Amino acid sequence: MEVINVQNRDFSMKAKKLRAKGLVPGSVFGRSLSESLSIQMEKSVAQKINQNLREGSKLHIKLNGKNIPVQIKEKSLHPLSGEVQNINFQALAADEIVNSVTHIMFVNDEKINGLVEKMLFEVPYSSLPADMIDTVTIDLEGMKPGVLITVKDIPELNSDKIELKIDPDLLVLRISEKRGAIVSDEEEEAAVEEAEA
Repeated sequence: MEVINVQNRDFSMKAKKLRAKGLVPGSVFGRSLSESLSIQMEKSVAQKINQNLREGSKLHIKLNGKNIPVQIKEKSLHPLSGEVQNINFQALAADEIVNSVTHIMFVNDEKINGLVEKMLFEVPYSSLPADMIDTVTIDLEGMKPGVLITVKDIPELNSDKIELKIDPDLLVLRISEKRGAIVSDEEEEAAVEEAEA
């Protein structure tokens, strides 16, 4: 699990001045802590988190020589530049159920001979830290038009170790025939005959 170095927040500087000095503010909260922690980290560290990890991802933060297991709870980005403005973490305790979100990744959709409609990219759930799921990958290779995938069809999410926070019957993916697809002469003749009947 990734470990990032953070420091105690310097409150002699406002957040804007902190960012100007190449630092990003943040916080750590959770029932396992006696009180919430105000932190800051190097801008390069915050950018690395933003590029490689998602909300719900697990990692360790190192503060004053102590490693704290956390999940990323919220990332705030500048609306124009996209730079990280703030990151909030939730401390994890082995015996405490937490709310999180898993991210659905789709691969090989370019190999599908049909129209791929992706309806859902994140699934909220709760679990113990040991059972948290960062991402779920759905391999579309070999799937044919007519395929429907719901949340409950994903094996990783159909587990008694996690509690889904959305309807398990929600559609994640649908594959349908491409509109205006090329049809054979026989199919076209059959369609004409059916229309004339």
